[in-house]
Amino acid sequence: MSREALKIVTIGGGSSYTPELIEGYIKRKDELPIKEIWLVDIEAGKEKLNIVGEMAKRMVKAAGLDWTVHLTLDRREALKDADFVSTQFRVGLLDARIKDERIPLSHGVLGQETNGAGGIFKALRTIPVILDIIEDMKELCPDAWLVNFTNPAGMVTEAAIKHGGWKKTAGLCNVPIGHRKQAAEKLGIPEEDLFFKFAGINHFHWHRVWDKEGNERTDELIDLIYGPQNDQESHLKNIWDAPFHYEQLKDLGMLPCGYHRYYYIEDEMLKHSIEEFERGETRAQVVKGTEAKLFELYKDPQLDYKPKEHEQRGGTHYSDAACELIASIYNDKRTDMVVSTQNNGTITDLPYDCIVEVSGPVTSHGHEPYNWGSFPPGARGIIQNMKGMEETVIKAAITGSYGAALHAFTVNPLIPAGTMAKTILDELLIAHKDHLPQFKESIARIEATQPETVQYVAELMASN
Repeated sequence: MSREALKIVTIGGGSSYTPELIEGYIKRKDELPIKEIWLVDIEAGKEKLNIVGEMAKRMVKAAGLDWTVHLTLDRREALKDADFVSTQFRVGLLDARIKDERIPLSHGVLGQETNGAGGIFKALRTIPVILDIIEDMKELCPDAWLVNFTNPAGMVTEAAIKHGGWKKTAGLCNVPIGHRKQAAEKLGIPEEDLFFKFAGINHFHWHRVWDKEGNERTDELIDLIYGPQNDQESHLKNIWDAPFHYEQLKDLGMLPCGYHRYYYIEDEMLKHSIEEFERGETRAQVVKGTEAKLFELYKDPQLDYKPKEHEQRGGTHYSDAACELIASIYNDKRTDMVVSTQNNGTITDLPYDCIVEVSGPVTSHGHEPYNWGSFPPGARGIIQNMKGMEETVIKAAITGSYGAALHAFTVNPLIPAGTMAKTILDELLIAHKDHLPQFKESIARIEATQPETVQYVAELMASN
């Protein structure tokens, strides 16, 4: 790693998140001796790359910095001698997410970006690409750190570390940051005066909180946030605020992740999602509209800062996570962060070599998670099931095994097993055929023997 002139690459550089990333680098200009920022995208994302790239240049200029911002469709050119590589891409763009959500919902089954059938298919499309990126990195920047924000972050990070062999990988998510800020606000205590322990897997973690006097405040926070006298409010823009069951959380003795709503109160979340689907207002469709408005703003040649409207996109505090992790590695700051990293015995209920999302300091050699130990039975069973599901999805993504994909669908708690699982699987394979080359034989078989499946998908995606 260069100590004087850092080269940072972002794959998926045309994302609407990029201005927040640039903002985070500017905020840390005295910690990171950046020389070059490379924003990479594919041909289909060229227009957005140019818009957001020019805005990034304006932001850097307004900050009075001499950094060079490069825009390219050539990933290999960008990766050459990189020090840090961040990934924030979406295979199939937002239209793929719309398919992930609408097809399951058309059958009365939850469709969500990182959970259920949609989350599985996002992983099936994404994992082969992250492994291709790693092959390029082995040749072009063998000492670089890979900072993955691409969802589903846990599965993608596990594929990178376990199957790609890229040990210098950290998976990041903005969700824990919001939970930390929420706890500080509810207790009226500065965030830096609280100690947090998070443990679980991406979008499926729990946490506990202590104050600097050593008193655990978890139970108090359950009362303050989820008690019957309170209006529960999620800090997440992309999840409906259905109230958790207070008695269940009191029994667990841990604070949930916002995404636990899909599992703890599945019926309410599903009902709301179906209503959105029927109105033609799934989250993906809303986000597509939000993004269109953001890019119109980004086109303004006078705009040289992240606009307030960006907050409506979701993913707040993105820069705090990505840029602080890079700064902490580079400077050995040992910042306490929640990172998807190798378990190594941190959670005793899960395989030693699997990827978990846990708290700990970020050092120059990577993340050092705090020991968690085991979960209470009420959490242990479901997280072991979820991890088994993740491992099965990764197997399917790498091998193109139809049987493994169906098995993953079968063990996922949000997908009804049996005929329904197979129906949704087949439809999503047809919908995403252009981005699933590993499943080409299965897709050809469905096309040849199930014309009704092909027709259903075509008609559904043409509606709304």
